[in-house]
Amino acid sequence: MFADTFAAELATRIGSRVEVATDNNLIEGILSTVTDELVLVLDVSSGYGENTKLYTSVDAIDFIRFTAAA
Repeated sequence: MFADTFAAELATRIGSRVEVATDNNLIEGILSTVTDELVLVLDVSSGYGENTKLYTSVDAIDFIRFTAAA
């Protein structure tokens, strides 16, 4: 039940800069897509070329921090 509410709240913040923490990763980028099961964060700090797409399961997220633009 909480996962549904969490995903719904994240969906309202698409386009925000975020830090997504899991048990063994810290992902930084722009929140791009949210479904009931997955979160897509675009890593735009890699410089030239294509952005890196990082998919994370909603169940694996420990916390999300919204950050200011760099």
